[in-house]
Amino acid sequence: MDNVSVVTVFTLSGLSGIANYKITIFIFTLLCYCVIWLVNLTIIVTVIVDKSLHEPMYIFLCNLCVNGLYGTAAFYPKFLYDLLSTTHVISYAGCLLQGLMVHSSIGTDFSLLALMAYDRYVAICRPLVYHSLMTTQRVCIFVCFAWLTPFSLILMSTITTATSRLCGSHIQRIYCINWLIANLACSASVATIIIPAFNYTFYFGHAVFVFWSYVHLIKTCQSSKENWNKFMQTCVPHLFSLAVVVVSFLFDMLYMRFGSKEIPQSFENFMAMEILFIPPIINPLMYGFKLTQIRNRRNVNYIVNQ
Repeated sequence: MDNVSVVTVFTLSGLSGIANYKITIFIFTLLCYCVIWLVNLTIIVTVIVDKSLHEPMYIFLCNLCVNGLYGTAAFYPKFLYDLLSTTHVISYAGCLLQGLMVHSSIGTDFSLLALMAYDRYVAICRPLVYHSLMTTQRVCIFVCFAWLTPFSLILMSTITTATSRLCGSHIQRIYCINWLIANLACSASVATIIIPAFNYTFYFGHAVFVFWSYVHLIKTCQSSKENWNKFMQTCVPHLFSLAVVVVSFLFDMLYMRFGSKEIPQSFENFMAMEILFIPPIINPLMYGFKLTQIRNRRNVNYIVNQ
């Protein structure tokens, strides 16, 4: 019988070697988390309160901001607690839950951004059928799909990881993710290979769909100045947000798998945090400043409060 101990807690090694900077990092992290809440909550409340913003694009944007709060909630409270603690551990169940929330949040980001690309394609390329295609009922179905599908896919991966026997409890990161937990398994199973491969293939399909949408969008907009202005107003923020999420995810994923162990711990921590720091701040700021209706609504509120 294999000499395998039962793992009940994981040790997070990402905070080793920064004891002298913990208070500074804590203050900076707390400030960043407050900014994330402020900018995302501003967009959420603005969209909910203003009935003129109850359109598919703004509903998707509102859900994108809610997802930003959901994903960061899996990381920042625990990270802030660890910065004030002398021991950096997390329970087995807590580690699995944290990985589930972080992964499903990233997946939901991609799904919502794909839906926003579809919305822009229909609005610009097929404007006559836009209201018949993007009905309230259909938008609700799309939103449920964007939330439930990533959660279900990651849940299957998490369950597979949870059923594996582990031969270690040391995680080289400041938070848990399924891939690192799976690497602690005594032996790899077919499920731990097939399910992640299917997930990556599924989201690669999202990328192909977005690329196809924008090929048609650009072709359509080039023939009309009005459409081109609409493209610059509503599609540029979407493209920028998409680029931020994709680049952040790819940098983290590639570094995690192929990064050198000789790189300083502070840089490793930044690479781990950037997917939970840059998109949740940049996305609402980009849309808040670029989209005319949201910017005008914010200006009206400012004038009224003076």
